[in-house]
Amino acid sequence: MKPTVKGQGEQVFQEVLEIRRHFHQHPELSGEEYETSKKVQETLDSYGIPYKTGYAKTGVLGVIEGGKPGKTVALRADMDALPIEEENTHEFVSKVTGKMHACGHDAHTAMLLGAGKILNEMKDEIPGKVLLVFQPSEEITPIGGAKPMMEDGVFDEHQPDAIFAQHVWPDLPVGQIGALPGPMMGASDRFKIVIEGAGGHASMPHQTVDAIIVANAVMTNLQTIVSRNVDPVDSAVLTIGKIEGGSRYNVIADKVVIEGTIRTYKPKTKEMVKNRFHQIVNGVTEAMDAKATIEYYDGYPATVNDPTWAEHIQQTAVSMYGTEATPEVEPSLGGEDFSRFLLKYPGAYFWLGTALPGVEKQKPLHDPEFKIDENALSYGTEFMVQVAIDALYKLQKGE
Repeated sequence: MKPTVKGQGEQVFQEVLEIRRHFHQHPELSGEEYETSKKVQETLDSYGIPYKTGYAKTGVLGVIEGGKPGKTVALRADMDALPIEEENTHEFVSKVTGKMHACGHDAHTAMLLGAGKILNEMKDEIPGKVLLVFQPSEEITPIGGAKPMMEDGVFDEHQPDAIFAQHVWPDLPVGQIGALPGPMMGASDRFKIVIEGAGGHASMPHQTVDAIIVANAVMTNLQTIVSRNVDPVDSAVLTIGKIEGGSRYNVIADKVVIEGTIRTYKPKTKEMVKNRFHQIVNGVTEAMDAKATIEYYDGYPATVNDPTWAEHIQQTAVSMYGTEATPEVEPSLGGEDFSRFLLKYPGAYFWLGTALPGVEKQKPLHDPEFKIDENALSYGTEFMVQVAIDALYKLQKGE
């Protein structure tokens, strides 16, 4: 009989809650997750789960050996926080100035630890292995932590036959799971443009090349890529997030720096947008007698779910919580480093509903007031367990 774990999330809820709040109060940025990693290791030790460390510096791999022969499934959680000053007022706000778990990675790590505890206590019933992957540096595109972990041999000894990850999602109520076959999250490229003109006195513009005017023309024309080059039935976003230029009200600027991001789903669309981006930036600046230096970073690829494993997520959610637990969802153009695991191993990425009840407008991810309904922790913990168990039984049958 395949074991079921519905309700076991409630049994470890208080422990998972305390771990989540500990991480929330002590956030660490990408590549700095040393204390977070230490806490993960101490918790795994207390559960009796063996592990190895040092992947991408702070990454941890826990290994739960089932009591029966079988395949291998991996569950992944990211650990890093963001350089954001928290503006919440609850009792467990960040104690570190300018750093905050504004993307829910504190909850991801805590839930994976809770899932590990449940799995380890029932390991005699498990046919195969479950890998617990605690990943650093998810937020630092284009480097990330998934690729460095694999380069450091995180799966050299234990190769996953399927891999899964979840992300807290404020657009879904607690108790709902969002999953799709195919694209789930977008490719996330970054760029920086330095426009150099010729400065001068504000009253004598004819003697200058106004870098601000050039930057304005560049930004305006870049927006035509999405509106006039991308197929209307396809998706792409080009956003300017930062612009710096000028020194004084009566001085024409000689330099402007523009930074932004490009998001797409399809590789063909990504390449087209990237090519048009370079053509427009170079063409506009040259036409206006300015110079442009472009730094373009190919970021995370799109997060594309294997259709079989996306269906597996949906079926597991329905079996645990009913048909209302799997609403129709649309993919997001947010970037996700888990995409690099999915390039190597089949699996799926899904969203865990964490919306605050009674709140009409939820604060989005990366907001300084981002919060989750912590009741979702019990759902996310036990759901990860059931996903892993069901996957091992599915693999055992060769489905």
